[in-house]
Amino acid sequence: MPLTFCIIFTMAISAISQDDHVFEDIIRGAFAGREGTFVIIDCSTSEIHDFYPNTSSKRIAPCSTFKIWNTLIGLESGLISSSDESFYKWDGIERSILAWNKDLTLQEAFQASCVPAFQSLARKIGPKKMHSWIDKIGYGNKDTSAGIDVFWLPASGRRTILISPMEQAQLIYKLISGNMPFSDKSIAAVKDIMKVRETDLGTLYGKTGTATNETGTYVLGWYVGFVESKGKTYAFACTATGDNVMGKDSRVIVERILMKQGIL
Repeated sequence: MPLTFCIIFTMAISAISQDDHVFEDIIRGAFAGREGTFVIIDCSTSEIHDFYPNTSSKRIAPCSTFKIWNTLIGLESGLISSSDESFYKWDGIERSILAWNKDLTLQEAFQASCVPAFQSLARKIGPKKMHSWIDKIGYGNKDTSAGIDVFWLPASGRRTILISPMEQAQLIYKLISGNMPFSDKSIAAVKDIMKVRETDLGTLYGKTGTATNETGTYVLGWYVGFVESKGKTYAFACTATGDNVMGKDSRVIVERILMKQGIL
């Protein structure tokens, strides 16, 4: 299926190329033939650029990008308070990702995307409080019926919570704009653990997410977050699909786009 291009608002984002065709070429080049989508929102003007809207409006499992919201809910619930505190006590079970096989701070667990650590947090939050928060946030289809510690993780036969890339970008935009029911302290803590790269032009904050198919092949990569550059902030969400595609691939796509535009 060929990728199509759309801009929701006709005004261009100020830090992005004023030539929409040039920006479209940058997006296509960044995806390098992969299927997917990219949404970016100027937090100061609310202008949205939506690339490949047929895909950006489709709800899918959020995978590990839900850790952003799991963390915020944990902070607001008083279960965690800072990025450098002791967060995860390793249960002694050897897992294939070596970074998970030790005690971790919140910062370390988030950066390593430690699934058992955030499953434990979700269980502490509990189904009733978790669903209440998801309802307040307006997170996708709000379906947590799969279970408190798995509802964001896709698996064969499991009906996960679903959210579209457009919705992901809009939620980050609302969070950064102060239009979410989270304290400044909680937002600052999450911002701290989301920070992944800083250049002379900007600072990037994000979270990857990855899904596999029934055979265990990586087939979906998410990258969700925001970038601060030259006094402005942009919220974004990106997905890429295909064999052996992971969250790190979507992060590369986003970085290529932002660097080409002189934002990062």
